[in-house]
Amino acid sequence: MNIGEMIQQERQRQKISMNTLAKRVEIGQSTLSYIESGQRQPTFEIVLRVVSALNLTLAEFFAGERPELEPELRRLLDTARKLTPEQREALQKLLETMSKD
Repeated sequence: MNIGEMIQQERQRQKISMNTLAKRVEIGQSTLSYIESGQRQPTFEIVLRVVSALNLTLAEFFAGERPELEPELRRLLDTARKLTPEQREALQKLLETMSKD
């Protein structure tokens, strides 16, 4: 299996549209389509961005380990990904405060 097929398989497993993943990675949807179909090889930087956008580490991506998250946790992660670093820090503090109860 080539890297494009691996990306496509994981994207589909997570039920992420090609358009959504392309936006997260900041590449065109056509570029992602070429990568997934094997017509274009991604740069290492793009692979890193794709793997990050899929909430995986490089080791998980290449080893085939896929952590299953509950839908509620996946939704939280997807929302947190859109926050600025400062907002993420504030959210972390809020969650830590809430979990002390």
